[in-house]
This record gives sequence, structure tokens and C-alpha cells, in this order.
Amino acid sequence: MPTIPADVLSVAQLARLHIDNTALDDVTDRFGRTLNLVAELEKIDTDGVVPMSNPHDMHQRLRPDCVTESNQREALQLTAPAVADGFFLVPRVID
Repeated sequence: MPTIPADVLSVAQLARLHIDNTALDDVTDRFGRTLNLVAELEKIDTDGVVPMSNPHDMHQRLRPDCVTESNQREALQLTAPAVADGFFLVPRVID
């Protein structure tokens, strides 16, 4: 199916895109090649092919849900510029 610059400009207008006249021939060519690729893909027989949600049908290895570190809040807050009631205090940035 041949693609003409008028078709490309029409699609560009629908997509609210501006295509410069100097780039119109290149965009028309690439758009046409993309449509040809889609047409080739549509010819493939996919009957009996199960859709995949992920191309890597693998199970994720999960670690056990258990505590691996102890609470170090006091030690970490020793270097903080400002702390109150166990919380880090930060300067106000929005009035």
C-alpha cells in the first residue's frame, strides 16, 4: 500500500504533530515502511498461539519475608542536622 505525503500530513494533524516540509519525504518513507511491516505481521498465522503477559515465562525468585537488619534509627540520626521525636527534620521549601 503506497503512502503519500498527504496521508502523512493528515495523520500528523490528527496526532497534533507538525512535520516540516523538508522532513516530509523522509517521514513519509518511514511511515510507509512501518505500515508495510504491520501488514507483514498481520499475515502470520497465530491460531493456537497462547497470548503471553511476559516473554519470559519464569517465576520470580522471592526471598523470605523476614527482618534482616535491626533498627538503627538512633545511630543514623546522630549525623542528621536536625531531629525531633525520632524524625528527621527538613527545612520548609514551600510556603
